[in-house]
Amino acid sequence: MRIGIVCYPTFGGSGVVATELGKALADKGHQVHFITYSQPARLDFFSENLFYHEVAISKYPLFDFAPYESALASKLVDVVRFEKLDLLHVHYAIPHASAAFMAKQILATYGIHIPVVTTLHGTDITLVGKDATYNPVVTFSINQSDGVTAVSQHLKAATYEHFNITTDIRVIQNFIDLNRFSLKPKDHFKKAIAPNHEKIVVHTSNFRKVKRATDVIYIFKKLSEKIPSKLLMVGDGPDRVNCEQLCRQLGICENVRFLGKQDAIEEILSVSDLFLMPSDSESFGLAALEAMACKVPVISSNTGGLPELNVQGVTGFLSNVGDIDDMAEHAIYILEDDARLNTFKENALKRAKEFDLSLVLPVYEAYYQEIIDKAKVADSAI
Repeated sequence: MRIGIVCYPTFGGSGVVATELGKALADKGHQVHFITYSQPARLDFFSENLFYHEVAISKYPLFDFAPYESALASKLVDVVRFEKLDLLHVHYAIPHASAAFMAKQILATYGIHIPVVTTLHGTDITLVGKDATYNPVVTFSINQSDGVTAVSQHLKAATYEHFNITTDIRVIQNFIDLNRFSLKPKDHFKKAIAPNHEKIVVHTSNFRKVKRATDVIYIFKKLSEKIPSKLLMVGDGPDRVNCEQLCRQLGICENVRFLGKQDAIEEILSVSDLFLMPSDSESFGLAALEAMACKVPVISSNTGGLPELNVQGVTGFLSNVGDIDDMAEHAIYILEDDARLNTFKENALKRAKEFDLSLVLPVYEAYYQEIIDKAKVADSAI
């Protein structure tokens, strides 16, 4: 198949999933074309089946805000026509689904009928999409897609609850590449961070308010009072400065390291003993899955799709959003006994294997073919 993929090219979950999916499809022999405003962060190698098309945005002074949606639609028309794509897969509804619909209508004037699959990832539905400013467009774009997927049962239910959706939504959960995300031999790194055999706790995020990164600091403060520990804060974003200031206020700076954005996150996870994810909302919890694949149990909130991933008392624990005391107690419970910790680590890896890319990729391939076949039947009936 010749597949066009539209995504945000950042370190966010939707961009990561879209890029990793495209890379895996290319490895299977499909021709994959990424179409976005800059090269995706994880599209960092050459493959004969991978192509990147940059969306150029006009700098005309009339525009206070660059019309990215129109530029994207035009680029989609161009790439579909000249690369003879079979299908467009757009990740994150805003503005990709509406741009794809516009491109589809334009392409129809050339006698080209391109099917569009839209994947819903989370805040495009639960936060931004619910805004009255965008709701009608999001609803229309989803309903006009030839196929729609969501990364969790929770997100599917939330979409039906908040939008007047008349089309079927297929749940295809996120996945993990176990060739990349696995326990790496990084003992020297671990000794450098925890020279006295302290436990290592980790949090990775974009430090937006929804991630509740300051809760991580409070949880670690309580944990470190019981168990000698170090905390690694990976990523960057608006809440990072608040976390840094909180560390100073609590007097724990010597045990906390802010590492910023990291590409080789699997190496950091490989030296970690526990992952903290106290988020307000997670449609799936991809960062938690990456941790579990590296044998790191998870302490998380019980919101969104996290209960579909993190198994209570098996791979970690789930608590109500904001319940710092409960999360700290569970963290202490896991870390205070090495045998217990090892059991949780083994369970985490076993659970992660259920989301192996090799299991999920054929599901996407079959769904693509289903949508393409339906589109051909519809075209022949015209």
